[in-house]
Amino acid sequence: MYAACILLWTLLGSCFLSTVFGYKPVVVVHGLFDSSADFTDLNQFINQSHPGTNVSVIDLFDRSASLLPLWKQVEGFKEAIYPIMQNSADGVNLICYSQGGLICRGILSVLPDHNVHSFISLSSPQAGQYGDTDYLKYLFPKFVKSNIYRVCYTSLGQRISICNYWNDPHHREMYVNSSDYLALLNNERPHPNSTVWKENFLRIKKLVLIGGPDDGVIMPWQSSHFGFYDDNETVVEMKYQDAFLRDLFGLKTLYARGDLEMCSVPGVQHVYWHSNETVYKTCIEKWLT
Repeated sequence: MYAACILLWTLLGSCFLSTVFGYKPVVVVHGLFDSSADFTDLNQFINQSHPGTNVSVIDLFDRSASLLPLWKQVEGFKEAIYPIMQNSADGVNLICYSQGGLICRGILSVLPDHNVHSFISLSSPQAGQYGDTDYLKYLFPKFVKSNIYRVCYTSLGQRISICNYWNDPHHREMYVNSSDYLALLNNERPHPNSTVWKENFLRIKKLVLIGGPDDGVIMPWQSSHFGFYDDNETVVEMKYQDAFLRDLFGLKTLYARGDLEMCSVPGVQHVYWHSNETVYKTCIEKWLT
């Protein structure tokens, strides 16, 4: 009986704190080969610093299913997240890890009435991926980064999630014409929904980009900050990228509004971003209001 009373008091206290401090619900979207079970540490960090926060780690497209085309995943995650938004009058916060950051961008682009406050992109290849990582060697053991475009820039290749954001700086025209996902999200290839998608994306109140030089998977790591290689494989930072300069999908607008934040943490390998308390305290906690 005593233990039950303590539990009830704890729950009531958490709900009271959540109400008093106005913590918005947090929705978490996992990355390639992950599942919701990998985010227990992040859930714990959030509820330690923001007691009573409703944290939903969406359990969809786990493990090998995360290789399905990103538009298919966008549709599935959108159906799971939209009811949470509808039940949250003050809005929600998104934490989207790795490939999940690109899925969240897709959701934010196609959903006209979303109410996302902070979109926190946690070590996500937002400008694309180009590197010989263990993931690539596992998926395409007979290829290296210089020739994987031969697979990715085909209709068959575009059925694999990583090919949806493979961005070969040496085959720029093929990427723009063949990418069924990232080139469209970036409005690098004209399409009928480009204006609407940009307007939808700009409904967010804050974009938080998190990454670091020791990631080891996102290549270049600056892709997590919308930087990317030129054709000499020299990294060009976000503010000098064409997508920013021409404000193709809203980055420059967010920057001008003061609603774009970048956080870099050294010494963090890719698989530890969501379980590193320093990353949480430094880059995430303050945006979960």
